[in-house]
Amino acid sequence: MIVDVHTHFPRHRHGPPDAAGPAAPPWRPDKTVSLANTWADYDRAMATVDCAITFNIARKTEAGTGGEREVAGLFGVAREINDQTAEFVRERPGRTIGFLTVHPDDPDPLGEIDRAVRDLGLRGIKLGLNYQRAELLGREAWAIYGKAEKMGLPILFHTGTSPERFAPLEDAYPLHFDRIAIAFPDLKIVMAHIGHPWQVDTCVVIRKHPNVFADVSAQFYRPWSMYQALRLATEWGVLGKLLFGSDYPVATPAETIAGTLAVNDILEGTKLPRVPEEALDAIVHRDSLALLGLD
Repeated sequence: MIVDVHTHFPRHRHGPPDAAGPAAPPWRPDKTVSLANTWADYDRAMATVDCAITFNIARKTEAGTGGEREVAGLFGVAREINDQTAEFVRERPGRTIGFLTVHPDDPDPLGEIDRAVRDLGLRGIKLGLNYQRAELLGREAWAIYGKAEKMGLPILFHTGTSPERFAPLEDAYPLHFDRIAIAFPDLKIVMAHIGHPWQVDTCVVIRKHPNVFADVSAQFYRPWSMYQALRLATEWGVLGKLLFGSDYPVATPAETIAGTLAVNDILEGTKLPRVPEEALDAIVHRDSLALLGLD
């Protein structure tokens, strides 16, 4: 079974109103990423996997800010995003699992979590607090973590860098998740992108906390960085805590699978140690749903 734990579904069924789609920052070094995707595009990309976790990100209810224009295809008011996520998932039963999103600074994010779970059937939470311009360790965010732990909802966090100018790196820095995991030991956490480029910090956090994992999305198109990340995971003994994720539409599952399995290709002619091939295959086929309590 292949589970993609990290996908953003297209917010417009037939593509954005502007056929060209919103401008996107340089998410990948090797190609331009388009956000002008349709639901049909998503379905074609996900044909490679058995199940996908899907979501988008909440902005503040009252207004968007600055750089949100650059990732407009992923952002919206929490209630609107959650309704769209539920509609999208309902049309793909057994193939997708929807995660809700909230903004910590909205008037009632905890109430929106209740509504999204009770009325919409969403089963986890997606937060990108650097993009949301909210404090990762702030009181408002802390209340969301406590709510999620109590309700048994896993949270997938954006961690690591971003090309978006106004997204503070401090609110996505991997070592901060150690404090969250200490405070909420039963909360299932996924640290996206292995916290790139601070993958070693991610490795030491997931090593010490049984309920904290990382996904491998947004790695393969920087081959040396991915090799380093997976070798660090090998040496720190946490390869078993890495989950498969593509970060669609930034990359497809097929690209990510191929890139993950080929991580040792750059070593030809060197004496550098390899990442165990059986561990690479295990990442692709890991039962992430069981690990996150989403069976």
